[in-house]
Amino acid sequence: MFKQDLINHANRLASWTVDKDCCDWVGVVCDNVTGHVLQLHLTNPLSSPGNLYARDADYEAFERSKLRGKINPSLLMLKHLNYLDLSNNAFEGIPIPKFLGSIESLRYLNLSHAGFKGLVPHQLGNLSSLQILNLADDEGYLYVANLQWLSGLSSLEHLDLSNVSLIEVSNWLKVVNTLPSLQELYLSGCQLPQVPPPANLNLSSLTILDLSSNSLENTLVDFSWIFQLKSLVSLDLSGNNFQGCIFDGLENMTSLTHLDLSDNSFNSSIPDWLYNLNSLQFLSLRFNYLQGLISSAVGNMSSAISLDFSGNELEGKIPRSMGNLCNLKSIDYSGVNLSQDISDILESLSGCVSKQLVFLGLSGCQLSGQLSNRLVNFKNLKELYLFNNSISGPIPLSIGQLSSLSVLFLGRNKLTGQLPESVGRLANLEIFSFSHNLLSGVVSEIHFDNLTKLKLLLASGTPLVLKVRPNWIPPFQLTTLKLRYWHVGRQFPLWLHSQKYLRYVDISNSGISDSIPSWVWNSPFQIYYLNLSHNQIHGQIPDIPRTAFVDSIIDLSFNSFSGPLPQVSSNVSFLDLSNNLLLGSLFHLLCYKLKETMRIKILNLGENFLSGEIPDCWMNWQNLRILKLDNNNLTGRIPNSIGILQSLQLLHLNGNHLSGEIPLSLKNCTNLMLLDFDDNEFHGHIPKWLGHGFPKLKVLILRSNKFSGYIPDQLCALDSLQVLDLSYNDLFGSLPRCLSNFSAMVKTSGTTETYTSLAPLIVMKGQMLDYQILSRIFVASIMMKGQMLEYSTTLDLVRSIDFSNNKLSGEIPVEVTNLLGLGSLNLSNNLLTGTIPKNIGVMKSLESVDFSLNKLSGRIPESISTLTFLNHLNLSYNNLIGQIPSSTQLQSLEPSNFVGNQLCGLPLPNKCFANGTIPNTRNGREENDKGFVTDWFWFGMAYGFVIGFWSVFLPLVIDRRQWRSIYARFTIQTNLGNR
Repeated sequence: MFKQDLINHANRLASWTVDKDCCDWVGVVCDNVTGHVLQLHLTNPLSSPGNLYARDADYEAFERSKLRGKINPSLLMLKHLNYLDLSNNAFEGIPIPKFLGSIESLRYLNLSHAGFKGLVPHQLGNLSSLQILNLADDEGYLYVANLQWLSGLSSLEHLDLSNVSLIEVSNWLKVVNTLPSLQELYLSGCQLPQVPPPANLNLSSLTILDLSSNSLENTLVDFSWIFQLKSLVSLDLSGNNFQGCIFDGLENMTSLTHLDLSDNSFNSSIPDWLYNLNSLQFLSLRFNYLQGLISSAVGNMSSAISLDFSGNELEGKIPRSMGNLCNLKSIDYSGVNLSQDISDILESLSGCVSKQLVFLGLSGCQLSGQLSNRLVNFKNLKELYLFNNSISGPIPLSIGQLSSLSVLFLGRNKLTGQLPESVGRLANLEIFSFSHNLLSGVVSEIHFDNLTKLKLLLASGTPLVLKVRPNWIPPFQLTTLKLRYWHVGRQFPLWLHSQKYLRYVDISNSGISDSIPSWVWNSPFQIYYLNLSHNQIHGQIPDIPRTAFVDSIIDLSFNSFSGPLPQVSSNVSFLDLSNNLLLGSLFHLLCYKLKETMRIKILNLGENFLSGEIPDCWMNWQNLRILKLDNNNLTGRIPNSIGILQSLQLLHLNGNHLSGEIPLSLKNCTNLMLLDFDDNEFHGHIPKWLGHGFPKLKVLILRSNKFSGYIPDQLCALDSLQVLDLSYNDLFGSLPRCLSNFSAMVKTSGTTETYTSLAPLIVMKGQMLDYQILSRIFVASIMMKGQMLEYSTTLDLVRSIDFSNNKLSGEIPVEVTNLLGLGSLNLSNNLLTGTIPKNIGVMKSLESVDFSLNKLSGRIPESISTLTFLNHLNLSYNNLIGQIPSSTQLQSLEPSNFVGNQLCGLPLPNKCFANGTIPNTRNGREENDKGFVTDWFWFGMAYGFVIGFWSVFLPLVIDRRQWRSIYARFTIQTNLGNR
């Protein structure tokens, strides 16, 4: 009966048949004497691959092996059942059955990671014999409203509620304190509220306490009870935002063998008493802000097996005393400012520790020097991380003697010379990274001769030459291959055909000028990441099938592909075909599968020769987050179905010939962050509704179109807006006085953000899109400092307003000076009048200001001289008067930025009078009689006009026929020439 309600794709319960004794069924344990069913072991027998680079077959097998369906109440008939394990299955959001609380004989109940959802039933409190209860939940879908039922489990020894929400449970510590037999308590990620300590502590048996990832912060009085737990051997307080000094109360917890204080914000030095906890075997202080020198007292930790100091602000040298820790197997100083020679470190660790060491992490330590032959002393080393240092010189030949090595990270250093052939002797090597170094020369088959276990080869950014036989079959089976910037030859690497488990392939910038073989698109492996960009690959892109690319990233940009767009499997998640020679309609790609939902989140077809209209068939593209169709030859209107893309965050349609008005349906795309319609033929008024319903919009570019009318005040409701460009249109009227409502431009903080906050989080199979790809997607061209600049990775730092080249009139509203975070303001080539706001100097973030070609009058405000970041200012061709304010920035500008006014002073050549007025000069001398000069100026103008007028008109009067004949011949010749 229980089996009938379960769904089991892997047929795990095949042995559960009526013709067999149930005690022989898989997962069933009976009493040898009575035959009563005592235990049900129904956990998933396969462990999760848990490895980003695991084979797809492992993922599929793990998922297929999960039990699904419902839990039948027939379990209540098993009166002697004391052990029930349903962990690591997938019951897909059903609640934990309440009837489980009626199986009174249970002593062991494990429902962890089984896909249950909702309120944990209080009926579990009836299980008075329960000793072990595990409800841990990775997804965080379970919650408890009141924990009082827990006090009924008086025999409980092991309690795991990890990631079960206890945010509303204000009595959690009070209830836990009623469990005197409790030995292990796991409350990681439970959103625990801070509570006062109990008056009398009854947890004398507690040996393991895990309160990690709760953001508890440090109020010492709240956690004083922890330091009273003298029997505690394992304490995990990681991920809680603790600050200041490491708790002094830990000094007396001499029984501790495991202490994890990682992922906090401790910002003191490491106290010496911590090194005197002689029982400590595992200590993790990683990712804090710990400071000071690395103390030689670390040599007192004679029991230490694993020490992790990575990701701190420690400095100095690894003390030689650490070499005497003969039990030490793992050391991690990654990200610490050691500033030490690598050979000095290896010498410091060459004592007895070198014979036991299995893991050595020294990534990002600013290490210098060369890798010495001392490495051969570490015979048992399995993992070596020297990533991101300044280690120079060649890789020593002796590296081939590290026969136990399975992980070797040498990437992002300054290693030179050739890759030694001795690496081919590392028979246990599974991960090999030497990317971004200065290595040169040839890599051949010899380098891989014995690497039969190699799964990850990470060697991008190192211009090596790969020379292998055309029919070479490697001894390994890779899951990840990254050879960006290698020279792999003009021909597409045929040896890839032998790799059955490839998931991640990057051979971009590799000099391939071949077409892609058909077997790539119909390969036996399923590729999650394929980057062939920046080559000279040619030919037509074939249709991309469903089987080979599941939830995958495909980047074929910057090649010479031609022909029409391919049909693409609905399983692809990212497709970049930009910067090729593709032509024809979008219809073939967008509309061929009208009955399937496309998984694509990012579609980049920019910089091609695509033509025709944008098809009206976006109904099945609702997962789309980024759409780039820029710089093609698209025409017509934007279809109304674009409004179906409610997940859309970035929309690039710039550089086409699109026309019509912005469709009202776009109003449905409320998640938009960037909208770029630059350089098209859109017309009509800027819609008022653009100002509403876009709370995340940061970049709005409508430059170089035919928009007319007023700038609607409603745009000011876009309080997240950072870039607004309405230049080169036919807009008129005054500037909105509500500009100060752009709160993202008002704030001067937040300038440390990066483009990732603008970017949606795109993760494919656990892998964030790499920097190279992201920099092509999150990009916008912005007029800054008098020139068009392209911003990509720094786009989120830009704050800019550009209303130039319109017909705007009226004064510059003083409210614009409230935009304290604004970096660029361009109002040039309009009809603006009035004066420059006097308090413009409060806009301390301004780097670029352009008010040229207007009708501004008055003086340049003195406050403008306080703008220390200003490096571009153009005030030319206005009606400004007086002296140019004095400052280092203004006097260093070109004079052309001030011409066309009545200004004086540097950087202009004409000096000012003492009262700030403009002197007039004649033959190098000042002319004091201004009235005399003015009179002669007007007299000369009138005289010149009379002479010029009659020199043209008089011949017409004297001989009209002759003049008319000459004019006629000139006109005829001109027309014939034009034809």
